[in-house]
Amino acid sequence: MALDPSFVGRTYPPTDPYEVGREKIREFAEAIGDTNPAYTDTEAAKALGHPDVIAPPTFVFAITFKDAGQVVGDPQLGLDYNRMVHGDQKFAYTRPVHAGDRLSVTSTIEAIKSMAGNDIIDIRGDVHDEAGEHVVTAFTKLVVRAVTEEG
Repeated sequence: MALDPSFVGRTYPPTDPYEVGREKIREFAEAIGDTNPAYTDTEAAKALGHPDVIAPPTFVFAITFKDAGQVVGDPQLGLDYNRMVHGDQKFAYTRPVHAGDRLSVTSTIEAIKSMAGNDIIDIRGDVHDEAGEHVVTAFTKLVVRAVTEEG
């Protein structure tokens, strides 16, 4: 069943704030193999003009993708999670994410289209800090694979 294009423009409620911790940043940087000292050393980050360690650019994926779960789990949308794959991810930063940030995400469905029987949904996740200032926007593309004869 194709996704309903009338959902384009639908915005979901913002998440509760997520507090970014130094240890989470360090673990993430280690997991992706990035040894940039600004991710693990407060003094190195401060020398670059940051108030604390900064997160690698893709760190916010964990926060924004979790929030995109509101879209994926919306029973009215009817997205079949069992056939879903992650298609693409892009980020547009206003500033880096710092340890100590308390970030909230608001997800909006940007586009829904069908190609070769596959449904493609684009979700924009706007990330703001506790003061309401924009930090980053994440653009997530999800593909819901077509049902085949095999199921």
